Amino acid sequence: MKNMPVTFGMGRAVSSLQVKNWNVRPLQKENAARIAEQTGIPFFLAMMLEIRGFHTAEAAAAFLQGGDSLSSPYLLPDMEKAAARLRRGIDDFEKIAVYGDYDADGVTATSILFSYLQTCGADVLYYIPEREGEGYGMNLQAVEKLAQQGVQLIVTVDNGISSHQEVKRAKELGMDVIITDHHRPQSTLPEAVAVVDAWRLDSRCPFKDFSGVGVAFQLMMALEMEDGDPQSLLDNYADLAAIGTIGDVVPLTGENRTLVKAGLRMLQVPERAGIRALLRHASMEGKTLNAVNVAFSLVPRINATGRMGSSERAVSLLTSEDEAEAESLAADICEDNERRRQTELEIMKKVAALLEKEPERVHDRVLVVEGEGWHHGVIGIVAARLTEHFGKPCMVLSVSEEETKGSGRSIEGFSLFEAVDACKALLTRYGGHPMAAGLSLPTKNIEAFRREINRYAAKQKEMPIPSLTLDCRLNPAALRVELPELLEEMEPFGEGNPSPLFGLYGMTLKEISPVGSGKHLRLGFGKGSASVHCMKFSTTAEEFPYRIGDVMDLAVSLDAREFRGEKNLSVVIRDCRPSDADFTILLKQERLYEKLCRKEPLSREEKDSLLPRREDFAGVYRFLRQNGGWNGPAMFLWYRMKLTSLHMGRLLFLLDIMEERGLITRKNRGGRVLIELRPVQGKVDLNASPLMGCLAE
Repeated sequence: MKNMPVTFGMGRAVSSLQVKNWNVRPLQKENAARIAEQTGIPFFLAMMLEIRGFHTAEAAAAFLQGGDSLSSPYLLPDMEKAAARLRRGIDDFEKIAVYGDYDADGVTATSILFSYLQTCGADVLYYIPEREGEGYGMNLQAVEKLAQQGVQLIVTVDNGISSHQEVKRAKELGMDVIITDHHRPQSTLPEAVAVVDAWRLDSRCPFKDFSGVGVAFQLMMALEMEDGDPQSLLDNYADLAAIGTIGDVVPLTGENRTLVKAGLRMLQVPERAGIRALLRHASMEGKTLNAVNVAFSLVPRINATGRMGSSERAVSLLTSEDEAEAESLAADICEDNERRRQTELEIMKKVAALLEKEPERVHDRVLVVEGEGWHHGVIGIVAARLTEHFGKPCMVLSVSEEETKGSGRSIEGFSLFEAVDACKALLTRYGGHPMAAGLSLPTKNIEAFRREINRYAAKQKEMPIPSLTLDCRLNPAALRVELPELLEEMEPFGEGNPSPLFGLYGMTLKEISPVGSGKHLRLGFGKGSASVHCMKFSTTAEEFPYRIGDVMDLAVSLDAREFRGEKNLSVVIRDCRPSDADFTILLKQERLYEKLCRKEPLSREEKDSLLPRREDFAGVYRFLRQNGGWNGPAMFLWYRMKLTSLHMGRLLFLLDIMEERGLITRKNRGGRVLIELRPVQGKVDLNASPLMGCLAE
């Protein structure tokens, strides 16, 4: 989270440096050479495929040709029941409601099923709850409303797996419900006519990682199998399926890869008026589309309709056949996206103010923040930014007088769904998956929820450290403009098939040049006879903690950019670290300090590792005096001092003591700690510090 002030001090210190554990995928070069020889593809591409788990020529060739073939939809639980009941509803001209969701996945799922049923001659309407007034999934008021409209059959898409009460009420009102969902089921299922979800325990489906639109597509396939060719559905609906699948951040492997590859081909020459208009307003018209730029252009704009208003406009856009209507809707939706950005910024500022007022929250294993009336449509994005910034799971709660709604994001290795499930006694409803969760709870339970979810986290063996996976280490001398073109063969990139990331190790920083009005940096590096220029976006020279001459490891992505008719290699830094420091160990040491701040029991060994020695104080004070204080991340203070015997947690505690005894003042500016020495009269007795005393016991 950029430029977020977090105060330092006992019970309130945090290094605020994004630290990740770098992992390099294993590579068998001999096997890669074999694949290259047998398939005729370049060695670099064969190497990348071998790294990604395609260990035979056959597997590599199959991956390059496309995704898996679409399996029988009848392998999904209850699909036969769902198809039979929906087919009867079509034949008997019953009024059918497609009940969707307000994100890109739910909107596209609603759009394709609604459009398809229209082509089948069904009497169909769609309903999407408003995020702000109704929240996620089915709700009783909506069920009542649909009954009043004469609906006889409700088909949910991208929701419904937890809607026990709503399904029961629909049944009482004479309506049948078919649930199609991709979220994790709870211990019991709603009593619907059919519950189609690949994650059911009795599922025989070989592929489970569908998005909501993927499950809706499977339902359409089941309907089409009776008297049509289900594969032809790709030619008509893969574009919408691709947008929803990309938007829901499900793995782009297996059948999802098939949908997205087919959809991206359609999006290159879009037939839908709404998609053409949206591409124009997103400045993407005529550009080559891939999963990454779809995720950053189309998906946020579709999501914005649900976040800032009614998602029904997005369905209208995606199903519109009128150019003028589509143009107007696309313009409105893009305005929503800009309002979303501003609202997000406002909430981020309020979160920063909350953490400045109550900085002890930052030391929780799971960060929970709340604010009155925070926009429900934006709190999920804020949670994602907090998670990225602090490297720990985060829940953001929007408080109202009676009920509070929340959205959370997690890090790999900590299931947020299981953590929330452990707090279910405090909640009115919840759902999600390991990396994200949503919930509602009585407002009076907020503090109890914060305690309970952190109590659950404390029972885990150890909270995971955020990780970064590199495909391989590259020799900077081997970089050339052809490499990104070879990587295009592995598209689409996304969850489960991430954009390739490479490690350039032991690079000496030679040049720091601000570009883009100072908002970005162009950095020059050297290693041996090789020299490389890299871009570091969204980082100013003041925020960049490295100096000329530092030896760094770089995690980079490669791209080919055309300039004046000539292609040039673009190397973009995604992460970096000093080559000679293990910041992962430092983060673990900092977490011990956080344990102290939470006033949790410490062993004698842990206390001794945190307790500063006289020489520690002398070394830190000497460094600050020689350098006129400090302005930078706390972890870099440790790095610059070269005091390898000084525990990172001990350094943070030592700074607490120095501030307490009046030796320094500290302020925090966006992850940078500003330390200034104060004039001192006479000798300061550090052993008299109450903070020292709490560890010396």
